[in-house]
Parts: sequence; C-alpha cells; structure tokens
Amino acid sequence: MEELKKHFITASNPEFIEGTVNIFAQQIILSQKEVTTAQLYMTALGVYEAELNQEKIGDQLFAPGFTYYHRDLFYQNYDVTKQLKKGENVFKVYLGQGWYNGRFTHENKTQIYGNNTAVSWILEIKYADGTSEQFVSGTEVDELASPYKYAGFYDGEVYDARIQQDAMGKASMFTGKIPECFSETTIKVKLQESMPVQKIIRKENSTILDFGQNFAGMIEINAALLDENTTLTVKHGEILIDDTTLYTENLRKAKAEIVYFAGKRKESYLPRFTYMGFRYVELTGAQYIEGLISARAIYSDMQRTGHFTSDNPLIERLFNNQFWGQKSNYVEVPTDCPQRDERMGYTGDGQVFALTGSYNYDTEVFFEKFLKDIRYSQLDNEEGYVAPTVPAGGPGGIGFINMLGWGNAVTIIPEMLYWQYGTDKHLVRQYDSIKKFVEAEIRRMGDHDLWLGPNLGDWLMPGKDLEWMAKNNEPISNSFIVHDLEVLSKLAGQLADKEQLLKKSEKDETAYSQYLADQERYSVQLQKTRAAYIEKYINDNGTVSGDYQGAYIMALKYVIPEGKLRQKVLKNFVANVEENGLNTGFFSTQFILPLLIEAGNTQLAFDVLLNEDCPGWMYQVKRGATTIWERWDALKEDGTVNDVKVVSDNMVSFNHYAFGSVGEFYYQYILGMKPLLPGYQKIQLKPYVDPRLGKVAGSYLSRAGLIKVSWAYQEEGIEFEFETPAASTIELPDGSYYEVEKGTYTYQIKRS
Repeated sequence: MEELKKHFITASNPEFIEGTVNIFAQQIILSQKEVTTAQLYMTALGVYEAELNQEKIGDQLFAPGFTYYHRDLFYQNYDVTKQLKKGENVFKVYLGQGWYNGRFTHENKTQIYGNNTAVSWILEIKYADGTSEQFVSGTEVDELASPYKYAGFYDGEVYDARIQQDAMGKASMFTGKIPECFSETTIKVKLQESMPVQKIIRKENSTILDFGQNFAGMIEINAALLDENTTLTVKHGEILIDDTTLYTENLRKAKAEIVYFAGKRKESYLPRFTYMGFRYVELTGAQYIEGLISARAIYSDMQRTGHFTSDNPLIERLFNNQFWGQKSNYVEVPTDCPQRDERMGYTGDGQVFALTGSYNYDTEVFFEKFLKDIRYSQLDNEEGYVAPTVPAGGPGGIGFINMLGWGNAVTIIPEMLYWQYGTDKHLVRQYDSIKKFVEAEIRRMGDHDLWLGPNLGDWLMPGKDLEWMAKNNEPISNSFIVHDLEVLSKLAGQLADKEQLLKKSEKDETAYSQYLADQERYSVQLQKTRAAYIEKYINDNGTVSGDYQGAYIMALKYVIPEGKLRQKVLKNFVANVEENGLNTGFFSTQFILPLLIEAGNTQLAFDVLLNEDCPGWMYQVKRGATTIWERWDALKEDGTVNDVKVVSDNMVSFNHYAFGSVGEFYYQYILGMKPLLPGYQKIQLKPYVDPRLGKVAGSYLSRAGLIKVSWAYQEEGIEFEFETPAASTIELPDGSYYEVEKGTYTYQIKRS
C-alpha cells in the first residue's frame, strides 16, 4: 500500500518527551447512500490503536508490529463496513512510541529508529450506486488532549481518566524518514486466555493477587468499581518473597506498573501500549473487591499443534512450563523474557527453542516474519553479520564478542522450517543472507579455519562465570560455524540441482554456475574447518577441550562424524553426565537428552530429566515454577533469589524459555515423533519409555495430518497406540519394527 507513504501525520509539537501518547480524531460524515464496503488501510511509526465510534478496530495489539523500521514497515487492512453508520462518525487514533522511539533495549535507549512518531491512514468507502469516497490523514485532523501521562513497554502506563479528550490543535504532516518497504501484517499479537485470580493476599496497605501462572499479559481495571479521584497503582512481579512481599528487583530499570486516576466515566481500562511478565500484582490506593481486576494473556496468534499428558505430575508440569514460556515470549519476535527492561528479539534464544516451539504451535509464519527481520537488519551490518538481537537497532558491526550461537539462527531456523513444514522456500529466500553471514565467519577465521576470540560460550552454564566462558568458548562457538557451512554447502548443491532440472529456456546459467561455485567453496571450507576443529579441540582419547558437557555436546551435534572418534567422545560425554549430572548452558541443553539416547543410555536420559536437584528441570518445578527460569538456580536451595549481577545489572528471570528446549525431547523421544521426509511426508514413530512417567499421551498436528501416540505400562507389558496420517516406520523398545501406511495401530510388548 504505497499510497500510505503520502499521508503520515505527526503531533504539532515536535519535542520528544518519553512516554508521550498523541491522540488524533477525524470526522467521517457519510451521506444517506448505502455503503457496500469500507476498507481502512493504516500504519504507524510507533504503536497505534484505532477506534471508530468508540469501538476498537480489529483485534491486533501493538499495531503495526515490530519490524526493522529503518527499512521495513507493516500496514493493516481492516474491513470497517459494519462499524460505519450514516451521518456522523468519529474516527480516533491513539499513537504511542512503542519500539520505534520509546525506551527500549537493555541499554534503555530512546529514539532508536526516529525522533517523532507518525501515523497514516486511508479509508476507502464504496457505495451501492458505484461511487466511492476516500478519507485520509492530513492537517485537517484534530489533535486531542491525552489522558496518558506516560506509556511505554517497560514502565507501564499512567492514565488519567479525569482528562477530557478535547481538541487542542491540528496535526502536522510528517517530514521524517519513511521506510522503503511496506507490506501487510502477516502475524499479529492478540489478547488470549483470561487468567482468573487464584488467591487474594490482603495486607495492611495493599492487596496482592495471585493468578497462579507466570505469563505475559495485561490487567484490566473495572473502573465502575472505583470512586472518582481514586488513584489505583498496580505493580507486577513474578514471585513473592516469604509469600507476602512482591519481588521486583529483577525488573531492573522497568517499573512495570499501571497508575490509574479514576474519573467520572466508568468504562473499563485496558492498557494499549504496554504488557508485563507476571504472576502477581500488588494493588495500592483502593480496596480490592471482586471483579475490580482481571487479566489476559497475550502472544502472537498461532495455531496450537502440540499436546502432551503424563501420569507423572512433575513431567506434565514441566511440559506446561515450557509451553507457557513460549506463549510469554512469542510476542512479535522470539523475546528473551517478558518482564524486565529487555524483551528483545534474541536470535540465540530463538534458535534454541525453535524446534520445540514448532511442535507446540504452528510457527511457520511467525518465523517467516523473523527471518525477514534478520534480512533487513543484516543489510545495515557493515560485515554482513546477524546481530544477537533482531530487529537490530541500526547500522553496526560484529563487536568485540562475536556472539556465535546467536546469529546462527540464520541457518538453524530455516533448516528447522524445512523439516517441520516441508517447504524449502525459507531456505531459498534466506540464501543470500546465509551467504553474507558465512562469508563474515570465513573472514574472521582466516588461516586458522576457526574463529578464535571471546564469546559467551554455553551461556549460563552452571558454576562458570562470564570470564571462564569467554576463555573456554571455542568448542561451542566454532561448532556453529561447522553447521553453517554444512547447511550452506548442501543448500547450494540443492539449488544447483533444481536449476539443472529446468528446461533449457527456463534455466538461469549464471545462477547455476554460481550455485556450483558456492557448493565447491563452502564444501571445501567445511572440510577445513571440521578438520581444524577436531585437531584443536578433540584429543585422540575422545576428550574435548575444557572437558565440560557443552563442549562434548556441541562437538557431537555439529562436528564429529560417525566413526571411532565419535564413539570415544560419546563415551566420555556419558561418563561426565554420570559423574556430574546435568551441567549445561543455553545451547547444549537442547541436545543432552537426545545424545544420551544415541549413546544407548535411555535410563540415564530419564534420570537426568527427572532429577530433582539443582541444576535440573524438576528442581524448578518442585519450587513452584510455572514457566522456565533463566538460570537453573534462579531460586537457591534456601529459597532466596539468586540475584547475581552481570556487569552491573541483576539478571534473574523466572520466564526465560531457553532451557525449555527440553520440549523437543518430549515430542521426538518420549512420544517418538520425527519426520523421515520434510513435512512429515514419511514419519518415524519410535518412543522411548520409562515406568516413572506412568501413562503418556500426546499429539502433533503436522503438515501431513494429526499424529497421535500413547503408551502405558500394564501388568503384562507395555501397550502402545499410534495414529499416523502418512506412511510411517514404527520402532518399539524391544526392537520390533513395522512399516505401516496411514491408520491406527496398537501393539503390546513385554516389560524389559
């Protein structure tokens, strides 16, 4: 909708004040003619919500959405036919700063993408007699007094319902930079589940409400239950100290509060420009009565595709924890956490959880958008690198710490999409982006064929500080380069083969030659880097440099091919786990249990999963976690918060989904569902069982159709039931093997 570029308006006062919300109003006067269609096209540099005749237009939150505003902007297309009436209509727009120029990033910057917010709209009305009419944003639009004293993602909102929204001037035309690329929104954040209050804790001067679940969302205030001139303050937090005190130290510079000044008007108040990560809220300034506060979860709109149940309540709770972790952090982009002054699109967190997330929900469109964010952000990186957070803040380079493991989302995510959803379009579309990234890696590797330098390594590995990881990161960081080279060389070969199969008239000889040259270049570099990695980091006896689990795991996952050396490394890896239990960070946690299965240690894998000591997933569950923690020991064994500082900031989140990548083990191993061909055109069903889980059941709605698996220990043996939508192989723990077509199948084997 290129036409929108002509109609951006902004506030008459160009001064930047953090937290400002501007309100614009336009009178839409219609004749008595019958309206057949009314389409509203709209976008903003900032975050907007529009109303027609006091009714919200659409159901999207934080429109137009978070993109790399330097180059890319979404617009929305609304059908407002039913909201219009003959005669006078009032069209109103609330415009906040949001990601565009509000306070954002852990550095708490403002004006990241521009100085002033702006909004543009075109309302096209068609009448039954064949005529049409258009209303657009312009200098005749009224600017209204704003009841918002402040609005921002981190601090929340201060809203004064006593202020009358009277006209105070006219809008000005926006003269700032407008992104070149406009495209219609592909996925939107919406209000989701209602979150009922589970417990009320009344204190002398405040009331704490417990919603029973940590989540990303917002509260709604029923203003009809407040006296005029009451000032209600609502603070948000994830945990309570001693069951009575709201803990907010981990919010850092974020206030995460709502301040509401009640007026005569008694409509409900719901935030437009903020959301919080919380389980608890604390109210001051008014006595809590039932119905005053309600809450809703928010996340990007995706179809749920995965389900899992177990008789073991800890196992099922952990599944639900990772599930809520995804819902809390799939808000426009894969964020790190929803509560503190961050909430940024971390590529590392995103790629680690991507496979698990794609089982829980259909994430193809979500990641299609994120991969576009990567491409646009990468265009302004002087070395063609992918930043650790996307959309990036602007032009940049690689930096002192190379952040390998983060930007490698550029290969990991589209490869995952290929296998889960059966299309290579994301890999193909990302091809040039992947090449730029890999070329940056090659330049930095130089003659070593390895990238030697500081990195965060297996981030938040237990018992090791930032300095240790920076010095011992290389087996982790360079494993990602090996994987990048493998993906790119294979992709180049596949694209060359595609060109070769085309008719002569359709074949692009230049592209074909380039793909062949790329395949050769990256295959040779892959061999060099793999050989250099093995020579530098892996001893003949199978020990890996640093002798820590993350190094073993990432070497096994991405570097070491089948053979004697791999078996030696596997043996040492298993011995390390047997001696130390789980001891992994952000990247290697995803693969620890699958690799134990590969090594033939199924019981050890389940022992690690079920371990209730720290570090371990069940340690969190036993301490009341309802989402995944950022640190294994976010709560210490004595119940106090591990408020360790990194540089100068507290860094302990109780809703940080990276360690929730264990969800992959639920689907692919406990239930045993894996694609043998992309998009589950052929399926492997190979469950791994343990009596401590009791009865297990789960399903996944794949591109091929619904897959269902259940198993249960009976007196005589173990009973399995499978439902498959496509040709499948079924492998049972006793070694029996079946090749089946679409259908439902039941088997029983003896206990081992």
